[in-house]
Parts: sequence; C-alpha cells; structure tokens
Amino acid sequence: MVRDVFEVLADPTRRRILDLLRDGERTVGELVDALGTAQPNVSKHLRMLAAAALVRVRVDGPRRHYDLAPARLREIDTWLAPFREIWADRLDEFERYLDTVPDGQRPDDT
Repeated sequence: MVRDVFEVLADPTRRRILDLLRDGERTVGELVDALGTAQPNVSKHLRMLAAAALVRVRVDGPRRHYDLAPARLREIDTWLAPFREIWADRLDEFERYLDTVPDGQRPDDT
C-alpha cells in the first residue's frame, strides 16, 4: 500500500512516466519503448502510480492503457499553491534588486 504520494513521485522513472502521459493515454508497450526499460519494471512503476491514484487504467482485451488521473494531480497542485506564492514573492524581490544593479555590472562585482 502506498503511504505517501510524494514518496511515489520521488522516483525519476515514475515522474518520466507521468511526463509521457501528459500527451495522452499510452499502452504499457508504448511506455516500455519510450523508457527503454523492461516491461516488468514499467508495470511495477505503473502499479505504484495507480495505487497513489496518479494514473488510471483502461483495459482493452489484453492491453492496458494508462492515462493521468487529473483529480489527484489537482489535489497536489492545491497543496503546492502556497509554496509557489512564497517563491513568487522571493522572485519578485530578486527582480527588484536586479533592477537596482547598473547594466553590465554583475551583482557580485561591487
């Protein structure tokens, strides 16, 4: 059982799978080809993503098609929103600072 969605997202292969699914539904075979890894490994990652409700599966005979699960991704986006606001404020402050630096002079040249 998956305890934490961020634990699932920590794995780079699973994040790559999510990136590939941004373009739309894909079969396991298509994901295997795109990732260049063995089918059992891809299936293991897909099971973890499905258990975390990050992807949904559609069975079509012997084929399994995977797609992003938008509801769960919206939950993550909502949770991250306050952190983005903090970064936006800090980037605004940095931009104001850079506006005070004369053109052609790097901030550390003072």
